[in-house]
Amino acid sequence: MTETAAEGAANPQGARRSDATRAGILAAARERFAADGYERATIRAIAKDARIDPSMVMRYYGNKEGLFAAATSADLRMPDFARVPREDVGRVLVGHFLDLWEDGGTLTALLRVGITNQAGAERMQDIFREQLLPVAREVCPDPEQAPTRAALCAAQVLGLALTRYVLRFPPSTALTRQEITDWLAPTIQRYLTAERPEHG
Repeated sequence: MTETAAEGAANPQGARRSDATRAGILAAARERFAADGYERATIRAIAKDARIDPSMVMRYYGNKEGLFAAATSADLRMPDFARVPREDVGRVLVGHFLDLWEDGGTLTALLRVGITNQAGAERMQDIFREQLLPVAREVCPDPEQAPTRAALCAAQVLGLALTRYVLRFPPSTALTRQEITDWLAPTIQRYLTAERPEHG
């Protein structure tokens, strides 16, 4: 057991405070990285936003690079599509992403970071490659086309997220969950499971 874990086991209240401090630091870091970009964001500014001493940020995350990695880490918790009927793949995927976006927090903040600086964009690319691409490989009829199909799906879900949760276009925010699913699911379904278009 690590020293930190031992302290937490011995002092549950202290562990809860530690968790709350970490959450506050990460929330402040996401906002600051999104607003200022990686290069301009500073540990001091993030600590001020989180209302703690900069030494606490360093204690938990070591340096700005470590903090950025933690703040932009996102597990999409993708469903097991081997258990999803082929004709329901689009609907299930749209519903899953709506759950993630409407939960707020990490994924929305990561999108903001991704459109403002290269390091954030690269982190988004990693998530795409490691978590969405395997879904396309699993369900599409031509696995060699999986990267293209996954990229088209990403364009749809990221476009929705950008207009609904970041830029907050009124027509986009006005859509109900069912309306979004009705519009988006058939497109995602086609991207993932339809036969490759013939070139004229």
